Amino acid sequence: MSTLRAVDNLPNIVLVMADDQGWGDMAYNGHPHLKTPNFDAMAKEGVRFDNFHAAAPVCSPTRGSVLTGRTPNRYGVFQWGWPLRPQELTLAEALKQADYRTGHFGKWHLGSVRKDQPTSPGAQGFDAWVSSPNFFDLDPILSERGKATQFQGDSSDITADLAIQFIKESVEKEQRFVAVVWFGSPHNPHKALKADRELYADLPKNAQDFYGEITAMDRAFGRIRDTLKELGLRKNTLLWYYSDNGALPKIGSTGGRRGNKGAVYEGGLAVPALLEWPAKFPEPKVITEPCVTSDIFPTLLDITDLEPDKSRPLDGVSLMPLLEGTVKKRSQPIGFWDSPIRGIGTPAKQWMEEQMAAEKEGREPTPEPQAFAEAGQIKEHFAPQKYPGHSAWLDGNWKLHRMEDPKTGAVSWELYDLANDPDESRVLLAEQPERVPQMQEALERWLESVAKSLNGGDYVDKP
Repeated sequence: MSTLRAVDNLPNIVLVMADDQGWGDMAYNGHPHLKTPNFDAMAKEGVRFDNFHAAAPVCSPTRGSVLTGRTPNRYGVFQWGWPLRPQELTLAEALKQADYRTGHFGKWHLGSVRKDQPTSPGAQGFDAWVSSPNFFDLDPILSERGKATQFQGDSSDITADLAIQFIKESVEKEQRFVAVVWFGSPHNPHKALKADRELYADLPKNAQDFYGEITAMDRAFGRIRDTLKELGLRKNTLLWYYSDNGALPKIGSTGGRRGNKGAVYEGGLAVPALLEWPAKFPEPKVITEPCVTSDIFPTLLDITDLEPDKSRPLDGVSLMPLLEGTVKKRSQPIGFWDSPIRGIGTPAKQWMEEQMAAEKEGREPTPEPQAFAEAGQIKEHFAPQKYPGHSAWLDGNWKLHRMEDPKTGAVSWELYDLANDPDESRVLLAEQPERVPQMQEALERWLESVAKSLNGGDYVDKP
């Protein structure tokens, strides 16, 4: 591996994502109870994003944005459980062009984790993968390149162990690597180990389990970080952490923002995010400009000097200019569009138990949802100028909301100044007569572009 680095100095890449951790679910962001010493240490030593967003207010769509750099409705991942289209060019496929070994570990939730399926991690460019169709808890059954395998212990510890094994194997193979590490915590139902619960013994049982899961995730993340240091990889490894959507209602913390998971208001989109790459950014820094999970893909293309596919519009931008300090403002606004299409149930525990039983009995497991098999079929979902659901346009501190009733087609608008109204409580449409039409036009142009992609406009040249 040292030989490879001497030639081109490209970093190793580790992308770590939580499942349902809100912006305020971190000790470093002021949580009154949580203990997150490893996250806190990285927040002090690395890059802290204070205005980072998930591309969608629920899990699967955001996961797709990390892999594609695109907003979820472009590739048909409308809500939880929808599969990623096989036609999409993923981060794993792109980085192979720069000789990266690719691995996925943990929650997938973008289609199948069965062998030889077009929506599996393997079909989307991952060389090694041990994955779950959805969130997973204690003692899970996971899919090891399509084979159901029983594991013991906390889900975050298991996920970290798998990632660490992959990193060590990559070092032995003298290959640079990208490890996509997607924890299954702190998603419901919350089931923490006894030792992790005991840290919060003076709190109600549900809080003990929820906070205990986050503490376990912090510990697992710390072990990945420590492993990079022990192997002499930390300096030239880009380690990036974030969550897939905003805080859970009732128990999670939005840091005072409006809404929760499932909402296009800031409480459903704002997430904690940290980055470190000591070789490039040796001093700690804080990024306050709006950023989004769709930025990860173009940032990594920029770092590895790979050209984006110009036939497929990206919604994210490279954050390197912001990180390097050559610019102070984001280069383009961020669009969000939460469609009213229903999610697809993906009961991971039930599916994996059934798959394991089928493998033992030498039979085919129960068929997966029809949407998985039809993921590559292009269907026109939205007619031009019809964009049902809740969309938004975030331009600096200004955020414009567009709500279209899927039944009547009636459209309503809201505008907020997040700099002075972070909880989105004071509508400023009347006070901004010049700003509003400009933002409305920009948002609707973007929605038209997204609908065109969804309806197959980007797939003239299929990979």
